[in-house]
Amino acid sequence: MTVKREPGQGGTRRRHFSAEEKVKLLRLHLLEQKPVSDLCEQIQIHPTLFYRWQQEFFENGTAAFERREGSTHKALEQRVELMQTKLRQKDEVIAEIMQAHVALKKSLGEL
Repeated sequence: MTVKREPGQGGTRRRHFSAEEKVKLLRLHLLEQKPVSDLCEQIQIHPTLFYRWQQEFFENGTAAFERREGSTHKALEQRVELMQTKLRQKDEVIAEIMQAHVALKKSLGEL
């Protein structure tokens, strides 16, 4: 947490908590059943701020899963595109070999 304003500068002390710090506090409450009042007293914040963090956490929680699904989908699309490119190249090689094979057969009089 960083201090934005120090006492004596005409304002109150304002702290900024990182996303990791906020999640750690929410985890203590949600998983370890620590009372909100105890957590807020410990870090000296108002409970409404804690509940705002909790609301934001739940509203944006789906983003954690969407990114994984999106990146997996994108990776699969890239892999399909790569495979299609390789297949096209192989088809071209086969067509050239078949053309040479037919030309050889014609020159030998087999066709």
